[in-house]
Amino acid sequence: LAMALSLGEGGGGGGGGSRLRRQLESGGFAAGEYVKQLSQQSDGDRDLQEHRQRIQALSEETAQSLKRNVYQNYRQFIETAREISYLESEMYQLSHILTEQKGIMEAVTQALLLQADRDDPALGARRAAASADPFLPLSGKEAAAASEEGRQRTLTTLLEKVEGCRDLLPESPGKFLVYNGDLVEYDADHMAQIQRVHAFLMNDCLLVATALPSRRGAYRYDALYPLDGLAVVNVKDNPPMKDMFKLLMFPESRIFQAENAKIKKEWLEVLEETKRSRALSEKRRLEQEALPRPAPAPPESTNPFDGDEDEEEEEEEPSAEEEEEVVDLSLEWIQELPEDLDVCIAQRDFEGAVDLLDKLNEYLGDKPVSQPVKELRARVDERVRQLTDVLVFELSPDRSLRGGPRATRRAVSQLIRLGQSTKACELFLKNRAAAVQTAIRQLRIEGATLLYIHKLCHVFFTSLLETAREFETDFAGNNGCYSAFVVWARSSMRMFVDAFSKQVFDSKESLSTAAECVKVAKEHCKQLSEIGLDLTFIIHALLVKDIKGALQSYKDIIIEATKHRNSEEMWRKMNLMTPEALGKLREEMRSCGVGNFEQYTGDDCWVNLSYTVVAFTKQTMAFLEEALKLYFPELHMVLLESLVEIILVAVQHVDYSLRCEQDPEKKAFIRQNASFLYETVLPVVEKRFEEGVGKPAKQLQDLRNASRLMRVNPESTTSVV
Repeated sequence: LAMALSLGEGGGGGGGGSRLRRQLESGGFAAGEYVKQLSQQSDGDRDLQEHRQRIQALSEETAQSLKRNVYQNYRQFIETAREISYLESEMYQLSHILTEQKGIMEAVTQALLLQADRDDPALGARRAAASADPFLPLSGKEAAAASEEGRQRTLTTLLEKVEGCRDLLPESPGKFLVYNGDLVEYDADHMAQIQRVHAFLMNDCLLVATALPSRRGAYRYDALYPLDGLAVVNVKDNPPMKDMFKLLMFPESRIFQAENAKIKKEWLEVLEETKRSRALSEKRRLEQEALPRPAPAPPESTNPFDGDEDEEEEEEEPSAEEEEEVVDLSLEWIQELPEDLDVCIAQRDFEGAVDLLDKLNEYLGDKPVSQPVKELRARVDERVRQLTDVLVFELSPDRSLRGGPRATRRAVSQLIRLGQSTKACELFLKNRAAAVQTAIRQLRIEGATLLYIHKLCHVFFTSLLETAREFETDFAGNNGCYSAFVVWARSSMRMFVDAFSKQVFDSKESLSTAAECVKVAKEHCKQLSEIGLDLTFIIHALLVKDIKGALQSYKDIIIEATKHRNSEEMWRKMNLMTPEALGKLREEMRSCGVGNFEQYTGDDCWVNLSYTVVAFTKQTMAFLEEALKLYFPELHMVLLESLVEIILVAVQHVDYSLRCEQDPEKKAFIRQNASFLYETVLPVVEKRFEEGVGKPAKQLQDLRNASRLMRVNPESTTSVV
């Protein structure tokens, strides 16, 4: 009844009993009343059993339905995540295109205004007339001047709200407001909030004003900075400090925080664009002032040779001009190059953008560096920086890590073509490190340690091998980057060993399980030799501490177990009772390397050895076999010392028993066990150790020679360790 009650509370699926299902699904269902009513209506135990079976069927059907729903929701979640990723990429492209289009339109507008000023010298006078008579009709070119006057009136209106700036900010015909907004100022040293300010960006200066708490919408003058001596620096986000930028005005600096990332970006873009426009207009003004004025006509000379010298000078001047080769930048593809680069970057056509840059570099390779070439280079370099930033973002670990190493090939190859091979190498390895770490974290920790280690080794070493092959493909001509890859492989191996040790050694697995896991890791590590990369010594160096701890821990367990058996030793022969048990023991001894065990078996199922000595033999040989699977040269002395300690416990016990025993029959039996131990077990241990290590162990030989039966003094009752 209790089981039926619990199942009744959890069940809710469809089944044969629709009435029962509706009853269990009802909101006012009371389990106690339901069981009480069921007990009253049932005719006996059989009815309760049948009802219980129906409830169990409903429960199982509900569980299956829930599993199907969970699986379906999981698939829909994966599909939704994939669509979100695609949508994010498309929105990024769209935002980039809109930003670039905005910049293009502003640049075109400014270029048209400047061209209009150069084409129509009388435009200034007509604008002055338009300002004197506001009802004078304006032409198409004068509309720009009217717009500028409107911006100047807007500036005047806004500055009326700022106290104390009238005398410091004289009105001039060319001054107008570009941008303004609220900001929060922070202390540059302690990053503590200082005050809220309102900044007004003019075409030649930046005005900072503080808010007046007594008057809403009114401000007090704080500082005025000319754009010529102002530098803008983007401050990297470090939560909770984000959306900040720094203004540098020698010898001071101020940090401001925008309302959000969008407004911060607008401030940075507008400040840089206004500074460029200011510098460009100032440069043109200086060029106009530096234009040579017509020189007065020289007096006529009466020297008859002056005419010939003048003719020679006139002939030399064109030859000097001819020496300076004129670079033809009027080609259509050169004129459209900056805009084409913007389009390629917006459309994520990185290959096309780099192809255009290569074409330009090839064209200008042997040309002289004139002023027009410098200006073109400056415009192109700005696009190169934008392209580099986009490629760096493509390789950042924050982006999707799907697709494996090949997904990064496009961005890496273009960065290398741009001469950024070092940065490409660094970003590629960071991306792959994040991908490997994510793959390891996503592994499910199974109940069986060996199964988890198989999956861990497959994921890690496959990723490492794919990364190495992709690195070799991408950086084939950059030999200097290979050292960075080796350093990265070592750090990745350390991350793998951390996960490996946490699962194998920290969880106190048996020595046999640890040996199998280490063997699997070594076999996978050998796969890297296919590409000429051997990291076996690194995995040995990283695992040696944990393996030493495991060997010493298992050695202590064997010593404790041997001492416990020694304390209960009665020195009696073993009776295995059945031939099957005797045959099983023979097979175990044969697997341990004891080939002459037959001479120690007696009639029927008797064995002429002590249980303690037989158990010690099996346990010692098992320890040796597992330890040899873990063996590498750094563990030689640890393994050898552990074996000596284990063997000494048994040898000393036999030696002490032989000294103390007075019964002749038991003494003869002890001698037989000692003979088996010295003449059979110890040589087998020496031989197996030499086979596994590749060289004999002098310590084991000395131990056997020092413990021979003939050297035992039966008169002594002490044992020397």
